[in-house]
Amino acid sequence: MRSPLASGILYIFLGIVFTYLAIQQVIVKDWNFIAYLLIIIATFDLGAGFRLLFLHFKRKDKK
Repeated sequence: MRSPLASGILYIFLGIVFTYLAIQQVIVKDWNFIAYLLIIIATFDLGAGFRLLFLHFKRKDKK
């Protein structure tokens, strides 16, 4: 199993990628279902990433 730090960084990276793709989608084809879907996925990824980072630092402080 990966550490929360590695997983958190991976999820934040994926959130940034999905945000970039959503911005490009809006620029090229205006607001559509795919743009909204990419934003939702980016939101979940960024939320999970930050939650895992906070979990890592919380565990580190307890040790």
